[in-house]
Amino acid sequence: MEALKNYINGKWVSPQGTNTIQDINPADTREVITQIPQSTEEDARAAIEAAQEAFPTWKLVPAPQRGQFLFKIADKMEAKQEELAHLISREMGKTIADARKEVAYAVNIFRFYAGEGTRLNGTLVASDSPDIQIQLVPEPLGVVLVVTPWNFPLSIPAWKIAPALVAGNTIAFKPSSDTPVVAAKLLEIIEECGLPNGVVNMMIGPGRLVSGMIHHPAVKAVTFTGSTNVGRLIYAEASKDMKPALLEMGGKNPLIVLDDADLDEAADLAVRGAFGQTGQACTATSRVIVQSAVLEPFTKKLIEKTKKIKVGNPFTEGVDIGPQANAGELESTLEAIRGAIAEGASILTGGDAPQTPETEHGYYVNPTVIGNVNRNMRIAREEVFGPVLCIMEAASVDDAIDIANDVEYGLSSAVCTKDISRVAKCSREIEAGVVKINMTTTGTSYQAPFGGFKSSSSGINKELGKEAVDFYCRSKTIYVKS
Repeated sequence: MEALKNYINGKWVSPQGTNTIQDINPADTREVITQIPQSTEEDARAAIEAAQEAFPTWKLVPAPQRGQFLFKIADKMEAKQEELAHLISREMGKTIADARKEVAYAVNIFRFYAGEGTRLNGTLVASDSPDIQIQLVPEPLGVVLVVTPWNFPLSIPAWKIAPALVAGNTIAFKPSSDTPVVAAKLLEIIEECGLPNGVVNMMIGPGRLVSGMIHHPAVKAVTFTGSTNVGRLIYAEASKDMKPALLEMGGKNPLIVLDDADLDEAADLAVRGAFGQTGQACTATSRVIVQSAVLEPFTKKLIEKTKKIKVGNPFTEGVDIGPQANAGELESTLEAIRGAIAEGASILTGGDAPQTPETEHGYYVNPTVIGNVNRNMRIAREEVFGPVLCIMEAASVDDAIDIANDVEYGLSSAVCTKDISRVAKCSREIEAGVVKINMTTTGTSYQAPFGGFKSSSSGINKELGKEAVDFYCRSKTIYVKS
């Protein structure tokens, strides 16, 4: 079993640390996928300095040519879709069907930003003098620190690395220690596509190295996806040096079901949004807020659909959800369920681990629906990164919106209704960066900007869409007198 290596300045090099952790298959913890040597501060500096050295040359490559590299990456990823999907399923437990969708999504992300290379244009500003031309020109920032999570180990690195590269930046990439094999495969593909040495560098290692990397003088910006607690720490460190930080963090995403909704459709959306990806998505449906008049019939339909979900090995045909990614996530989910019971909530279905030969050695939990939840309970306010859904009752449309907004998060939301006036009201008044109508809270289009409000995001910058490129550029105003 070969230990993983860092990719720095176009070479695969062993980390200098003496500690090693194991990469475990979450579906069957008896399987060790690989050994992960832990990098040191010296490894982190080497990755940043390689990116720093490559930047002066890379930034001068015309943006359309930079885009051509991204097209090549997309083509190679597509050719290796099945290999990448199997790695994702094996390393973090996502069903093979969902893993294939993630690879296809990542391919489209690289193609989208490859095309942006031909549209990375400056503008002319109207001058009040006939002999002066004013130009507004986008320029790259420099070295960008990219820190990514385990739940979308290919697509989230894609949606950070691709726009940063096409804008002319170079990359120091620190993936999650739970999914380093997927990250290494992405770097192998990038290497095969002939990117100049040092343009993209990967360092596998503990999160404690991130603070020092942020403060390296060559790092000009940091982008992070993960928990709100960690995001706040990163934001605090970046602010010390006045460095921009693009943070996509937690959510407590509501699905509002109003009394005119199609209840079968609403229950299906709730199930898919809450339990798809084993609930391990920042946009997963965590609360379903149901108007009183339809609470009972909706709840009955929701429980019936939830009980049909098949939990098992992600490679088994017909399995709907796989394991949680690691032991810590499983325990966190079970603790949240226990806490809800202690506060007076009721388990309507699930709430425990499945007891089958296929699941006995993995980090599995049954999809769980919790009733009798009020807005003061922890289960109604704190993010649970697992297949857990709370049902909350609302007396009216205004009450439902008030409950939806009464948390610190504001990432994604959805509303089930047939009334166009209610659509307008909810779209206007829900405090979330994403509002969907008769859709799941999950799922994003790569061509549309994505980001949250309140504690779900660091500010006005967005990921995805052409707007994402803006974060990775600075604007220079040039006056030319003829």
